[in-house]
Amino acid sequence: MKTTLSSKGQIVIPRQIRLNHGWKPGISFTIIEEGDAIVLKPTLARKTTTIEEVIGCAGYTGPAVSLADI
Repeated sequence: MKTTLSSKGQIVIPRQIRLNHGWKPGISFTIIEEGDAIVLKPTLARKTTTIEEVIGCAGYTGPAVSLADI
């Protein structure tokens, strides 16, 4: 497959490649230079974690302890 660099520095990733990888408009990529080639790696969005999701991750099951006691 071939594509062309536009005057604005843009390239079109062919539709079949986008479909194969599930890439939708707006996806971000990290560009890696490897010699005379470049690699595009999708930048995966990370889900925001809330404090409620991580409370208790340490596995402590004893009584509540005050900050002064810590």
